This record gives sequence, structure tokens and C-alpha cells, in this order.
Amino acid sequence: MKLSDNAEYILEQRYLLRDKQGNIKETPEKMLRRVAKAVASVESSYGKNKQEIKKIERSFYKIMNNMEFLPNSPTLMNAGTSNSMLSACYTLTIEDSLEDIFEKLKTSALIYKMGGGVGFSFSKLRPKDDLVVSTGGTSSGPVSFMSVYDAMTGVTSQGGKRRGAGLATLRCDHPDIMDFIVAKDVEGAFKNFNFSVIITDKFMNAVKNNIDFDLINPRTKKVVKSIKAKALWNLLCTMSWKNGEPGLIFIDTINKYNPVPEIPIESLNPCGESNLISGEACNLGSINLSKFYKKHNCNIDYKKLREVVRLAVRFLDNVIDANKFPTSDIQSKSLSNRKIGLGIMGFADLLMLMGIRYDSNKALEIADKVMSFINKEGFIISQELGKEKGSFPNKSKSIYKNLEHLRNATITAIAPTGTLSLCLDCSASIEPIFSVVQVRHVEDTIGKNLIEINSGVKKLLENKGLWNDDIQKTLTEGKNKCLILPKSIKDIIVTAHEVSPEWHVKMQAAFQKHVHQSISKTVNLPNDASILDVEDVYLMAYSMLCKGTTVYRNGSRSKQLLTISNCIECEAKSNE
Repeated sequence: MKLSDNAEYILEQRYLLRDKQGNIKETPEKMLRRVAKAVASVESSYGKNKQEIKKIERSFYKIMNNMEFLPNSPTLMNAGTSNSMLSACYTLTIEDSLEDIFEKLKTSALIYKMGGGVGFSFSKLRPKDDLVVSTGGTSSGPVSFMSVYDAMTGVTSQGGKRRGAGLATLRCDHPDIMDFIVAKDVEGAFKNFNFSVIITDKFMNAVKNNIDFDLINPRTKKVVKSIKAKALWNLLCTMSWKNGEPGLIFIDTINKYNPVPEIPIESLNPCGESNLISGEACNLGSINLSKFYKKHNCNIDYKKLREVVRLAVRFLDNVIDANKFPTSDIQSKSLSNRKIGLGIMGFADLLMLMGIRYDSNKALEIADKVMSFINKEGFIISQELGKEKGSFPNKSKSIYKNLEHLRNATITAIAPTGTLSLCLDCSASIEPIFSVVQVRHVEDTIGKNLIEINSGVKKLLENKGLWNDDIQKTLTEGKNKCLILPKSIKDIIVTAHEVSPEWHVKMQAAFQKHVHQSISKTVNLPNDASILDVEDVYLMAYSMLCKGTTVYRNGSRSKQLLTISNCIECEAKSNE
């Protein structure tokens, strides 16, 4: 792997194994070999001999070492070690009893300890001031218990290497929904959790027609009161405008495509890309599309992409068998559906290399074509694996019951790939580049700011013969804020805040057509965006069959993960 300085730093801090004294004891190459060997070894359970397993191991190593594919972080951290929990994503529904509330608290602590993250549904908890029959008292409500979970998350590191990640969700028809929406009004509240509202078609219809909407006690199933749907909607949009939360999850759209319809999906994983039933895990991995650019004809190498997709699906399916599950219930539910989530990163880099603006119809065509290809090829290899190793146990209950073989209930999902894309020096997920130069604030165990020159911009300039030491120095040191580039290059380099909200949603919708699960996508808004702009994004995302969406207005929080470096106010692109 040809790693950047920042990638080497991240790998050393988070991924490479250490001895008992805390000294790093493996190289990036050894890490990949450790992972490839551990994931390939499960093939012995399916009748492969040592020679066949070694061949598969070499193939797994090759696609990782070529920076074409990486699995989710827990797999890189834990495969081949005593802590062999390799899944990143879990979802838990909290049932309406004190026993279950604290049993799930314990389960989530174990997941965090071993390196995973959890999405929680609190929608079944009775509202505050509701009767507690066993004691004659009243309930404190779901938001109060979210505080307990938030505190636990804050003190439990993911595998001892990063803070725990959680998502708290509540249905739009829960009586405490307004308290939930404003719970993060003050910056720093519930800092270990993302918040999202579970949105139903019934609610969206009430908003559209400006009619009353019923709030229902989940314990009694009776209507508590009716409110103006528009009033709740306006509060939601206002809070999202204020600090980016809560996000929206369109649960009826999700369940419309649920592969096992009789078991409803109630929430998502922390970043929103995995649609899981309660107590289920998902294994994620991402293909770096920038590695499939064919310079000689300015196109995509679909032959090589097919090979990597096939290997990546086998890899992720093997992870399910290699995984150490935190509880027997999670193991049982995960094995019954064998969900995997193969996604992408480096999409914005690919577009720039192809000379295509992110916010263009041509870019939408590329998104549609490349994700359709990945989804189709992934489905084909899953059918082959089903024939080779057996179909997922719930297939007879699924929408695929008439297929002869299918290994996995889902094959594709698009994760945010923040750290993975940093390791591979490519753009994150399906997002446009954030800026030409950005400062990444890496807190938790690292506590360092990393200056990043966008790799796609660098590759583009290299391909055009325009990259040199002077330009690199200009970007990193900011000695000259005016970088002169040809207009043809300026027109290609478009950053997240220059992409209109409409195009952010269009791009997400283009990918969603060919993704089994969901997409982690942020619609970046300029600081001067209005509440109506937020509303427009949400309505458009719903109408275009996105499964969820999140907005973030630049500068709406005093602390944010990415900021624009002061050295790139250049003529090529203004990032004001």
C-alpha cells in the first residue's frame, strides 16, 4: 500500500496491533495479511483444502493491498486476534420494561467494548408520566433513558480505540416526540449519540395536507392526543437547521424493500446505512472506485470491477462466519439473514478523473450505471455462494423464496467510509469532496488535527501535468492564496458546499435505486441556508424514495469533524 502520511498515522493509532507494552508490532502489510488469513480460513468449514484456502487468502490480500477494497474498521482491527468481533453495525429495540432497558444497555456495552456501534429504537417505551402498574408510580419517558445510554456510551470505547457510536431513534407518533426533537437543542447534549426521527407515510401525508396527526401511547396503543402535523414538522426542520439533528428515517420506504417482510425493521445502525431487525448485525466493506479509472480511454474498468465485487462479497460473507457475536440472540438473528453491505468510496475522485462535475446529469448517469453493475454482480455471486455453501435460513420467508439459491438477504449498503477513505487517500463514500484542502479534527484517542490535500484533485492535476512542488506548497502552507488553473480544471473541481441541496438529494436517489439497504449521506448546506431550505431537502428526499436523510449547515456547531483550511480561498474554487 502506498500510504499518505495521514493514513500511516491513522493506521498506527487505530489499526496496527501492539504488544503488552503498547509498542506497535505489525506493519500495514502484516495487518492486511492477518485479516486476509483470518477471513479466508473459514472456507475450511465448506470443504476447501489448504491450497484452495491459500489462493482465496492471496486474493483477499491483493484487493486490499491494491487499495481497491477495505472491510469495516472492526474487521481490520480484530480479525485474527483474540477479540474477533468483526461486525461494525448492530440494531437493538428497547422493550418497555426496566429489565430489558438495562439488559440492552449491557449488550450495547459489550458491543462497544469489542469495536462495534449500535442503533437503538426507543419507540416502544411508554411516555413520561405514564402509569407504571407494578409500582403505582409514573414513567420518566424514553428521553430520560437515552441519557443513561449516552453516559454509558461516553465511557465505553469501541475496542479501546475510539469512542462508542450510537443512534437514538423515536417514532414520529410517540407522545414524547417533541421532547426528543429538542433534546439536542444545546450543543454538547447527548454528544455520544446521533438522533433521528422515524417518519411514517401517514405523518408525511398529514404534513402535506396540513391536518391533525395522532400521538399514540405504545403501551396502550391508544391515542393520547392529536396535534397539527405541520407544527411537528416545522419544529423538526428548525432543529435540523440549527445543528444538523435530528435526521429523518423513512421507515415505510425501508420496509417496502425489507427482504423478510414478516419481521419489520424498526431502526438503523449509527450512520444510517444498515437496515437491520432488532438484534441483528451487518458486515460492511467498500470498493474504492478511483482505482477503476482507465486513463487511456477515460472510462471505468468494469472487468476489474467485476472481479473485485465477486471477491468482496465472498470476503464479507466469510466475515459472518469468522465473527464472534456478543450474544447468542444476535448470532442467531444475524445468521438467519446473513446480511452484508458492500458499498463504495472514491466516487467523487472517479468523476474528477473522468472530467465530470459532481452536480451534473452525466454524474447521475455514472452513479446509476456503476451501482447497478455492483449490485447486479454482487447478487450473482451471492447466488453462486448460496449454491456452494447454502442459502440464508430465512430465504423461504423472504421476497427471494422463489430463487433456488441466495446466500445473503442483502448485498449492498453505502457507509460513510470516513476513516477507511482516509486510509486509502480517496474521497468518502458517494459524497462530493469537502474542499480542496481541509482540516480533519480527530479527537477521542488521537486528539490531532490532520491537514488533507484532496487526493482526487491531486490525481487530476497529475494526470493533466499540472501538479508540482510549488502547487503543493501553496495548498499546504497557504503562502499564496491565488492558485491559477485552466478553466477546464476549475469547472471539474466542485466541493460539497458548492453542490446545491437539490443535487445532493438527486445523487443519493440515483444510488439508492441500486442499493439493498440504505445510504449514509449528508446534504451539506451553506451557513446562510434557511429553514425552508432544510424542508425542501426533506420533502425532496422523501418524494425520490430515499430511505433517510441528514442535513448539516456549515458552521452551525462550534465543533465539527471537517473544516475548510484557510489556504484554499483560491481562484480555482472559492469555499466561502
